[in-house]
Amino acid sequence: MSRSPARTAATALAATALLIPLLAACGDDEEKKDSGAQDSAKLTVLAAASLTDVFGTVKSAYEDAHPGTTLTFSFAGSQELAAQVRQGAPADAIVTADTRTMDGLKADTGTPSVIARNRLVIATREGNPDKVDGLKDLADPKLKVVLAAPEVPVGRYSRQVLDAQKIDVEPVSEEPNVRAVLSKVELGEADAGIVYKTDAETATDKVDAITVPDDQNAIAQYPAAVIKGGKNVAAAQTFVEWLSTPAAQKILQDAGFQKP
Repeated sequence: MSRSPARTAATALAATALLIPLLAACGDDEEKKDSGAQDSAKLTVLAAASLTDVFGTVKSAYEDAHPGTTLTFSFAGSQELAAQVRQGAPADAIVTADTRTMDGLKADTGTPSVIARNRLVIATREGNPDKVDGLKDLADPKLKVVLAAPEVPVGRYSRQVLDAQKIDVEPVSEEPNVRAVLSKVELGEADAGIVYKTDAETATDKVDAITVPDDQNAIAQYPAAVIKGGKNVAAAQTFVEWLSTPAAQKILQDAGFQKP
């Protein structure tokens, strides 16, 4: 039985009408795929050890504002994080505690942006039983002082301020990150150590923080960047950019970090 020309034309028009949305949807899917955009993403972020506490709050705030995105943080000394990136560790973004370490990763990351700053303090045992008053007291040979290793940002900053004041300190140990320095003092294995202000504030019931004057201090900068070749480049870029928003900045500054 043959179909009439009018019926055939109507059928063709209907089929075309159904096909156009499907083609458009396919085009949208391809565009999302090409741009790296995703409805959901699992991001792995390598972060400096001094961000351990505040990034717990960052995780909650970011995931609430970006449903479907899950953040997983891996904390370590910045030099360890850099080594992981160079070795191809599966991660999407990195935040270091100094620009020097980040600058060494130019071939592996996107353009970094500084999201916060920090400053040094002297952490002593609770109650400051050794009466540490400033950097000069750390030269006392009777005092057990612990510092981060020279390749660690806080260790480099520590030696920078000590050298500027011509203070010679012989540490009883050199630790792989700032949290390890703080832990030594908390446990009573050291009398004093140089840490970031924000780290000392996480242990106010176990250590005292002795202020280092501005003219003797060093300011740490925290750059964040996307790692090239990650599985979620677009989502990682969104997270890195979010760290500079008012919402993220409030979290960081409430934790004691300074403005970028």
